[in-house]
Amino acid sequence: MNPDGEKFLQELEKEIGNHPNKQDIIAEYKGHVYELLQEVSDEEKLLYDELISRLGTPQEIAKLWKQESGVTPKKVQWLFVVSNIIIFVGGSLLTIVYNFYNWSWIENIWNMLTQVPTILFIVYILFWALLGYEIGKEFGYKGYRILQKTFLLSIIPNLVLMYLVIFKILPHEWFQPLLNIPFIVMCVLFTAILYPISLLGYYWGKKVSV
Repeated sequence: MNPDGEKFLQELEKEIGNHPNKQDIIAEYKGHVYELLQEVSDEEKLLYDELISRLGTPQEIAKLWKQESGVTPKKVQWLFVVSNIIIFVGGSLLTIVYNFYNWSWIENIWNMLTQVPTILFIVYILFWALLGYEIGKEFGYKGYRILQKTFLLSIIPNLVLMYLVIFKILPHEWFQPLLNIPFIVMCVLFTAILYPISLLGYYWGKKVSV
């Protein structure tokens, strides 16, 4: 590594102080410096000013990490897990009320939602992309395992509902006019792509965090 890279990392280590994730932070930015070195033909040409223009000053980086020290993996995990549960609970309550009560305003909401399934899919895809993006932005390289754990916990309601519907434990009549074989197949395929979508969001967030 060239002298400017060493200088940058030494200053960052000093500014980080006694941060609980100090070693991980230094390792992450060491990786960023190496990546930038690969982009120049001559390592000696990677100047200190270019480093801070691309990564920020050590003082700015340290300030951001100190501000984010309160954001823990468990908090992020449960934020998305609970959010997905709320979505499913809300949908379940709407389905139950629609099928057991003749309330016109509920029927209007149901009819409106069942007429725009594509929009619902897009919104839900954005939810999973946001999951990956936020983890990538907050935790960088070490966020990959956090993403995996969060995804596995968050996807449980989806898998449970899919099981109940496919094996007809829940009456298909409850979900009309949406539920038919093509729609079920589409839901299965849709569920299969949720992790790749979250992963793309993660890489995007990780890139933004640099």
